[in-house]
Amino acid sequence: MKVTGQCHCGQITYEAEVDPAQVRICHCTDCQRLTGTAFRASVASLPGSFVLRSGQPKTYIKTAESGNRRVHAFCPDCGTPVYATAPEPNPASYGLRVGALDQRAEFPAPRRQVWCRSALPWSMDIRAIERAERG
Repeated sequence: MKVTGQCHCGQITYEAEVDPAQVRICHCTDCQRLTGTAFRASVASLPGSFVLRSGQPKTYIKTAESGNRRVHAFCPDCGTPVYATAPEPNPASYGLRVGALDQRAEFPAPRRQVWCRSALPWSMDIRAIERAERG
């Protein structure tokens, strides 16, 4: 599936091909801090398909508990997380942040959650929380 995405202010735009069935949720404490919320949803771009169309993201290199290093890219103006990738020239794949994709509502429900040992207890089931159509 071809996807397009952008940051909140529109400075960063990009496109890629993804398999929508590969959306993942990560509950690790790093993702909680980096998003400022309970978890992160992402989908990997298919190899060689990511194209940055406009803007230049700011990057931050994070070292995970495993020792693996990942480049996290975000808009330098609005702060929107855009992707994470390997810290090497011309990485094969990018972990695209689902919230920044234009087609996010077209994806099926994620099929896998990882780092559930770090999940906030309430984040695993929010069905009973009061709902409102608008804030």
